[in-house]
Amino acid sequence: MNPAAGTPRTWPADSVGLVTPHRIDIDAPLTLDCGRTLPRHQLMVETYGRLDAAADNAVLVCHALSGDHHAAGYHSPDNRKPGWWEHYIGPGKPIDTHRFFVVCPNNLGGCRGSTGPTSIDPDSGRAWGPDFPLVTVHDWVGSQALLADALGIDRWAAVVGGSLGGMQALQWAIQHPQRLRHAVVIAAAPRLSAQNIAFNEIARQAILSDPEFHAGRYAEYGTRPERGLKLARMLGHITYLSDTAMREKFGRLRRDSGQAYGFNYDVEFEVESYLRHQGASFVERFDANTYLLMTKALDYFDPAREAGGDLATALHPATARFLVIAFAGDWRFAPERSREIVQALVRVGKRVSYAEIGSRFGHDDFLMPNAEYRRVLGAYLARVAEEAGT
Repeated sequence: MNPAAGTPRTWPADSVGLVTPHRIDIDAPLTLDCGRTLPRHQLMVETYGRLDAAADNAVLVCHALSGDHHAAGYHSPDNRKPGWWEHYIGPGKPIDTHRFFVVCPNNLGGCRGSTGPTSIDPDSGRAWGPDFPLVTVHDWVGSQALLADALGIDRWAAVVGGSLGGMQALQWAIQHPQRLRHAVVIAAAPRLSAQNIAFNEIARQAILSDPEFHAGRYAEYGTRPERGLKLARMLGHITYLSDTAMREKFGRLRRDSGQAYGFNYDVEFEVESYLRHQGASFVERFDANTYLLMTKALDYFDPAREAGGDLATALHPATARFLVIAFAGDWRFAPERSREIVQALVRVGKRVSYAEIGSRFGHDDFLMPNAEYRRVLGAYLARVAEEAGT
């Protein structure tokens, strides 16, 4: 899974270089929150760095809604598009692959090689499609714990994630308190607001109402609900960017300054072109049933619910130390939501550090290069590495 020997270096020196994903069989049964049990499943995984002899330098990276296992490096020497967290994973970067063994799986229910709606149901011999069971963040953590067992990792040095990935890091600290030393929760929230659930529902309705959806069995019809999935992505992308970022990037620029009044509703403004491109490219790499599952997992996440509505009580079992990071320009998961987590941790005497990073992109800031963010994340993880003796 690490860079292949003898391969020409066609990437920056601080990149992990050429990486190969591997599908790992999880043979232990996993009982899901919905009541169903998967007797076995597979996870597509990438790893970077080396696991030390004591197996105590492992870092789990959890991806967000539209992410996958390809967090860093390149899949071929001539490929110029690196993994989604290339800015922060690699030699000398905050998640330093000279010091850590980094594991990033595509979540159960995903569409990038892990068992999910596009996989074959062994009982029926056809793609799971809409019959794939609903999964939750709790289920993902259960699956990731089985992955850790398969890799020989008893305890993570840290579990790190942004957005939906940050929710997984928080759930890890609650669900398996003895199996991680640090939880790094970035641009996340302890539960979705009604507004966020509403955005997800509109996105789902765009998919469900597409004539090509066929009740989720579109693969059997040889088609895809492209229009619905494209609209869902366009809507989501608006919420990931701040008004400032969109104003700076697009303003009210038109593609053709001589055009007036596009009565055919074709693209006139640059922002329209950008959103349509984002939607079209997303359709080529993502599955509609997976999108429905992922947004429902977001909606369901609420660790306080089983603790009488009190987040502090829910976090009481945690033994990990926490780093919570928020971004000033993020209105999807605003800093106030991160401070809810911090305040709950403080109430029950947990060790927590908090940073609010100046930003301009919005929710997407957790993916973007940012000197202050890099400094904060790097300083904290350097201490994690020292603690692990690497």
